[in-house]
Amino acid sequence: MANKLIVTAAPHITGADSTQKIMQRVCLALVPTLIASVVIFGVNSLIITAITVAACVFFEWAYCKLMGRENPVGDFSAVVTGMLLAFNLPSTLPWWMPIVGAFIAIVIIKQLFGGLGYNFANPAIVGRIAMAVGFAGRMSTYGFPQGADAATSATPLAHVADLGAGDYVTLLLGNHGGVLGETCAITLIAGGIYLIVTKVISPMIPVTYLATVAVLSLCFGLDPIVQLLSGGLMLGAFFMATDYVTSPTTQKGKLVFGIGLGLITMMIRHFGTMNEGVSFAILLMNLLVPYIEVLTRQDKLGIAKVKKGGAAK
Repeated sequence: MANKLIVTAAPHITGADSTQKIMQRVCLALVPTLIASVVIFGVNSLIITAITVAACVFFEWAYCKLMGRENPVGDFSAVVTGMLLAFNLPSTLPWWMPIVGAFIAIVIIKQLFGGLGYNFANPAIVGRIAMAVGFAGRMSTYGFPQGADAATSATPLAHVADLGAGDYVTLLLGNHGGVLGETCAITLIAGGIYLIVTKVISPMIPVTYLATVAVLSLCFGLDPIVQLLSGGLMLGAFFMATDYVTSPTTQKGKLVFGIGLGLITMMIRHFGTMNEGVSFAILLMNLLVPYIEVLTRQDKLGIAKVKKGGAAK
C-alpha cells in the first residue's frame, strides 16, 4: 500500500491561479476602459497606453537583466502597471513623458525595493504623483472629447457645484475632459464587477471605499453620485486600492483601509486646494498598511488569548 502520509512545508492548500493569470484578468478588465478612452479622446490614447506599457516592460526586463535577476516580465505585472499609469495620464502628453513615469514606477518604486511583492506603494500611483509634481502644467492640460468645447467640457470636479442630475449620464459615459481612465465610469464599474465575480479582488475594499465617500458627501452637503462618478474614484477603488502587495490581507484590515481611503479622499476634495484626492489617499494608506496588518491580524489557531489578570483558558 502506498504511503499516504505526505509531509511538505506550508502552505498546504494552494489555488490554481498564478500571478500571470491574475494579471491577465486585470488587463482584460481594463480593456473596455481603454476602448472608451480611444473613442472619447482619439487614437492618441492608444499611443500613450502602448508607450507606457512598452516602457514599463522594457525597464523591468532591463533592470533584472542588469542585476542578474530572474526575468519576471512574463507575469504581466509590468503590463498592468503600465496600463494603470497610462490611465492616470491625459491624452495631450508628449510621448516621452510617460517613459519618465514608467521609469519611476518600475525601477525606483518596484525593482529597487526588491520587485513584485516588496514595493511599499502602488507603483502606478507613485509614478502618477511624481509626474503631477514634475510636469504640473502638462499633467493638468486634460484632453477633451473630440469636437467638444474645452470651456464647456471641463473635468467634473473642477466645477462640481454646477453639476446636477442631468450630468449623471455624462459622468457614466465619460463625455467630458479628464485623463484616459478616469472618465468613463460605466466601463470601470463593469471591469470592477468582473474582477469581483472572478474572485481576483475582494469586494470589501472598493465597497467600503465607495460607501465612505457617499456617506461623507451627504455629510458635507455634496451630491454623492457626482462624487462617486467623478475623478479617479472608480479607477482607484477597483483597480489600484485593491493591489495585493499594498493592501491589507485581513477582512478587518480591508475595512479600515477602505474607510481610511474614503476619509482622506473627501478631506482633500472638500477642504483641500486640489479637486482630486484619490492618488494621495491611496499612497498615504499604502504607507499605513504594515500598521493596519499588525493591529488587525487574526488570532493564532489553537492558542487561547491571555486575559488580563489571569491565565489563558
